[in-house]
Amino acid sequence: MTWEAVIGLEVHAQLKTKSKIFSESATQYGAEPNTQANAIDLGLPGVLPVLNKEVVKMAVKFGLAVNANINLKSIFARKNYFYPDLPKGYQITQFELPIVGKGILAVADPEGNVKKIGITRAHLEEDAGKSLHEDFHGMTGIDLNRAGTPLLEIVSEPDLRTAKEAVLYLKALHALVRYLDICDGNMQEGSFRCDANVSVHKIGEPFGTRVEIKNLNSFRFIERAIDYEIQRQIEEIEHGNKIVQETRLYNANTHKTKSMRSKEEANDYRYFPEPDLLPLVIDKAFIETIAEKLPELPEAKRQRFISQYGLSAYDAGNLISSQSLADYFEQTVKLSATDPKITANWIMGELSAALNKHDLTIEHSPVTTTMLAGLLKRIHDHTISGKIAKSVFEAMWAGEGDADTIISKQGLKQVTDSSALEKIVAEIIANSPEQLADYLAGKERLFSYFVGQTMKATKGQANPQQVNEILKQQLKRVTH
Repeated sequence: MTWEAVIGLEVHAQLKTKSKIFSESATQYGAEPNTQANAIDLGLPGVLPVLNKEVVKMAVKFGLAVNANINLKSIFARKNYFYPDLPKGYQITQFELPIVGKGILAVADPEGNVKKIGITRAHLEEDAGKSLHEDFHGMTGIDLNRAGTPLLEIVSEPDLRTAKEAVLYLKALHALVRYLDICDGNMQEGSFRCDANVSVHKIGEPFGTRVEIKNLNSFRFIERAIDYEIQRQIEEIEHGNKIVQETRLYNANTHKTKSMRSKEEANDYRYFPEPDLLPLVIDKAFIETIAEKLPELPEAKRQRFISQYGLSAYDAGNLISSQSLADYFEQTVKLSATDPKITANWIMGELSAALNKHDLTIEHSPVTTTMLAGLLKRIHDHTISGKIAKSVFEAMWAGEGDADTIISKQGLKQVTDSSALEKIVAEIIANSPEQLADYLAGKERLFSYFVGQTMKATKGQANPQQVNEILKQQLKRVTH
């Protein structure tokens, strides 16, 4: 029988509030250590937490976006455990009754095949601080700036079967929280991170013992960690060993997972209702107000791009990966009034390559939608060829102006004068007797030689279609 993996993911998304979930402390990333944690975040005696209303709105937003059950009443609990960066000795979270219940996230692969992944729950909680191990000469530093930052923990059903499928789900979730503007999705800063639960079993047999891989914060590492863990578990079982329920860490240098602690030995969290917070009660009117302001969501936008612009599932999937990229595409199409497919090709080709090379996001592109639209217009009206357009794009990227300015300044306008081109082609044929003889003898591949010589003579500014037609006509005359 064939082995099958069973994967469930727990995603911690830091919510984009200006202040923390239970205090007025700032949540800005990168501040000096321990400058954004007040008495409430530290759990000092005599202080009381006060729930941030924006956090509740963001959780409801997410629940609506995944068609989940929104609980009108939810309860906060204390999760008790000791860790150096958890000064209170407990974490305020939601346990038995979360704000967001069961939902569904539709995930499309590059070919456009859609699979629905179950969402078990999404609950609110506060983040812990951060332990710093660098530059302390054998000691650990504690930065409590992150303590109390609002988190939405999104727990999936064990519906995923491969590492690639898990990454597709995470990318869809990553896009969704950014479209909703509830999380910036910055994985390097830890505002979108993931724990993966992985088990293996033979098809037809009960699920195996699951292992948790903690704190994965890049799509590449997530895929590698899950792939490694699947293979490790299969090899363990095939060698007669049992899989132990445990927590493991992924080492990005060795591409392996390593045991962190056994689940059987983990502390009992001793959950109990948070005594300093009343149950969270919301009404249907509150939910309806939020629902009215929901943006167009990624899956709906993907389907619209396919139907409205005639794009492939692959192109549409890439373009809707971020709201900003989708907006850039639509604005460029509108301004250029040219083929949406060509626009998509330029954005995913030349523009994306330049952005990646310079480590920029679409929001910081030096080539604006107006500039790219101007370039596409000049390709469309045959002012320049596609090849020359790439040189114009590079000049625009370098800040030399818009397409029209660069074309005029560099004299790049395409040669479309038929009589001029006919004269150039005639001269090239006359000056290439050996190639002409070989072509007439049946070596048709030499047609490209004449095209190349013509383009060289016109410094790449001849219209390629015109060149082909004129060459065909003149070579046909020679054969007769």
